[in-house]
Amino acid sequence: MLQETITNALKSVIYPNFQKDIVSFGFLKGIDTKSTPPRVDIAIPSSSDETLAQLGNAIKLALKNAGVEEVSINISTPQPAPKPAPKTKNLAPQIKSFVMVSSGKGGVGKSTTSTNLAIALAQEGKRVGLLDADIYGPNIPRMLGLHANKAMVDESKKKVIPLKAYGVEMMSIGVLYDEGQSLIWRGPMVMRAIEQMLTDVLWSDLDVLIIDMPPGTGDAQLTLAQSVPVSAGIVVTTPQKVSLDDSARSLDMFSKLNIPIAGIIENMSGFICPNCGQEYDIFGKGTSQSIATQYNTTTITHIPLEPKVREGGDNGKPIVFFEPQSQSAKAYLQAAQALIAFLDKVQREQLADNKDIQPTNR
Repeated sequence: MLQETITNALKSVIYPNFQKDIVSFGFLKGIDTKSTPPRVDIAIPSSSDETLAQLGNAIKLALKNAGVEEVSINISTPQPAPKPAPKTKNLAPQIKSFVMVSSGKGGVGKSTTSTNLAIALAQEGKRVGLLDADIYGPNIPRMLGLHANKAMVDESKKKVIPLKAYGVEMMSIGVLYDEGQSLIWRGPMVMRAIEQMLTDVLWSDLDVLIIDMPPGTGDAQLTLAQSVPVSAGIVVTTPQKVSLDDSARSLDMFSKLNIPIAGIIENMSGFICPNCGQEYDIFGKGTSQSIATQYNTTTITHIPLEPKVREGGDNGKPIVFFEPQSQSAKAYLQAAQALIAFLDKVQREQLADNKDIQPTNR
């Protein structure tokens, strides 16, 4: 019988790197002699191209030697298990949008930018929070005039109450520990602290949470990206080449973490003389546009080097609030407006994507 002939022929086909044949292994699943040509079904528990090619040639040769040349050979391999849909982790679901403010290096004015950007957003009518995630250098409390304050705890909810200033809720490690105390923490402790400032703080229902990140692209950035759905990333840089090199790494980090890039803020972009009002490009100006183009984004504003910005940061009197007519304040407001437009765009795209994946009732 043809079926017996095929079976006996396949008993001579040894599975690669073993001493048993494919019939003994149970890989022969069926022989249909009624179809034209006859059909042989074989299931191989390997997806290796080399193994499949070797077996395919051996099977054809064995059947040919048995006088069975007109035959259809169907070799199936195990299908990969479907990957589960990624779950979006969100430790603070009452917050609509999370904005990561980052820089490739320290000293470029990232915390000053985060502070004034948050206040500018509040002035635009948004409910805003400011999380100081720069664990080793928590400067936000001083910039808001809150460095002498300590955070209180809501005993009924067992959560820390954020401090408030200039229409912004704020939390920082700087208001949980004594001023000037060094935190000699390893990476896991920093990561845990960031998670706790999201989960154990009584944040309101916010439109935006601005997150002032530590410089670089390390544990803190990865922890945050895994803890909440970051809506946008902003890179703060200065015009010098050495700063732009590090800023490119922050942009690359956003790209690899699939964080939408809202744009670049070029800080210390020209110096405005307080006496004559003349502007001088001490560090250069407009140089960030080259890396912005490289990462398909834009420079959303240029913040001049203005003494009142530094004075406001040191004295807890942010320039956006106390000097709203200054060039720097107007530049921060421009950045806030650009960010609002970007977040609206991101939300529209997310809504469209969610509609596309909704099942259709038929």
